[in-house]
Amino acid sequence: MKLGLQIPYFTWPGGAPRMGERLGEIVRAAEDAGYSSIWVMDHHFQIPMVGPADWDMLEAYTTLSYIAAHTSKARLGVLVTGVTYRHPGILVKQVTALDVLSGGRAYLGIGAAWYEREHQGLGVPFPPLRERFQRLEEALRIAKQMWSDDNGPFEGKHYRLSETLNVPQALSKPHPPILIGGSGEKKTLRLVARYGDACNVYGADVATIRHKFDVLREHCANEGRNYDEIERTVIWRIQLGEGGMTADQVVDHLGEFAEAGAQTVLGALVGMESMTPFEVVGRDILPQVANL
Repeated sequence: MKLGLQIPYFTWPGGAPRMGERLGEIVRAAEDAGYSSIWVMDHHFQIPMVGPADWDMLEAYTTLSYIAAHTSKARLGVLVTGVTYRHPGILVKQVTALDVLSGGRAYLGIGAAWYEREHQGLGVPFPPLRERFQRLEEALRIAKQMWSDDNGPFEGKHYRLSETLNVPQALSKPHPPILIGGSGEKKTLRLVARYGDACNVYGADVATIRHKFDVLREHCANEGRNYDEIERTVIWRIQLGEGGMTADQVVDHLGEFAEAGAQTVLGALVGMESMTPFEVVGRDILPQVANL
């Protein structure tokens, strides 16, 4: 079992003047504790599940580039990129640049997008769900083509590229892993089986997680895909201490995720800005779950 740190908020003591310094401290502490990956959200307003819309929010790929310069081992990704926010050709260039400059540590995390308020607020078109999934599948096809030897045209319903030139190419081979976020059984998990190197499902209920992975296994069989090639990740927030869990309780819960088929748990660490929780994770949690 591996842990990945998601950073879902930047409203920390000291505000914007200290934000870069604090972010550097957090990601270095996470890497030192043993987190295998670090993730940020692809949002421009804070989302309702975390806090008010006017809480601090940094643009995802700019932030990952900064994190890359303050780390050396952890893989880096967006959990997950909304397909609506960037043209797929430009998105692949962004992820490729991150991969090259970080020494081959980038993921492409991607999904169909959902937060209508920030789309409307910033003037970004928000198509119906059906179209967003069509665009997601075309974006996945474009990524696969741009990370191959084929630099010819791409003709889709929503995107048309006259040449898919991508130089320099990514360092990760055969390409940065593609993580598709979401738990939808008919569309999202089918796309994982067809295009994904990893999936990410919501981790509140262990029985539900087991079911989602069973559905993914069925889609893999239908697509002729090896289910074991896909990294199975769960999103789950860790809160230690008062109001949360003990380290042993976290370990037990991670063990339940592992039994359900999860290989990696991604999520926030409540109170990360104080640095203290990283000591507990590194000392009392990660050594116990490393062999799950």
